[in-house]
Amino acid sequence: MSIENTIAFLGPIGTYSDEAARAFADRLGMEEPEYLECSSFDEVFDYVDRGRCAYGVVAKENALEGPVTATLDNFAFRSSAVILAEQVIDIHHCLVTNPEARLADITTIASHGQGLAQCRRYINEELPGRTALTTSSTAESAKLAAENIHVAGIANAFAAEIYGARVYEADIEDHFGNQTIFALIGRPGATLPPTNTFGDAAKYKTSLCLFLQADRAGALNMILSEFAYAGINLTMIQSRPTKQQLGDYMFYIEFKGSVNDLNVQTALNCLRLKLREVKVIGSYPVD
Repeated sequence: MSIENTIAFLGPIGTYSDEAARAFADRLGMEEPEYLECSSFDEVFDYVDRGRCAYGVVAKENALEGPVTATLDNFAFRSSAVILAEQVIDIHHCLVTNPEARLADITTIASHGQGLAQCRRYINEELPGRTALTTSSTAESAKLAAENIHVAGIANAFAAEIYGARVYEADIEDHFGNQTIFALIGRPGATLPPTNTFGDAAKYKTSLCLFLQADRAGALNMILSEFAYAGINLTMIQSRPTKQQLGDYMFYIEFKGSVNDLNVQTALNCLRLKLREVKVIGSYPVD
């Protein structure tokens, strides 16, 4: 197995993370990629940090749920991995069943907690009174449904195909337009292969973790002022506790632009003079 062709993702096979990993492999131009299943995003980061794989795939932000805190915390506190690219995956939930099951046979609705929550209206209207079973992933619910005529899963069509379940009804989510941004991560210094298809070279996004010297009035305003003065358009800002003491926070920030841009370099250099740490966790091409 060539490490250059390995991608770690949150398993099991058939998850949205798996779908994202395969999309990344295609856009990287990989031939015969090797996919490594992990039990958590922490493990994906560990695989990358320890050199067990060339790339990892982690969820970064969901249109309904917001930033994925487990991912942000790994970037901020645990890992040296950097973001190399992004992939947006449309989240379309399906009701999946055993190929022989009828709706009247279903006594249990199984899925990941988010899958159940995001399809609550459909469940209440079409399958009232059924028992809800929370699984570790949407893919696991597709496997359970394929094996049991009395269980229906909420998963994507990809998982249904893999495990031999039937898509009884597609697009059952309460809110259309649900999407998740997945990040392709690698070790510091890693680059995308020349065969990649990620975005225009002139269009970049940069992600930072910013740590304050001390909690004081106007600290956030000071940070925002440096970006505003440099004409940098922020696309996300999220505060996270530093896990050192109550009320002590750091900031995760994303903006349009590359660390090679002169205005970005000026803003970052000014922030380095005022903050305890400016951690660049990726400057990468976007579509």
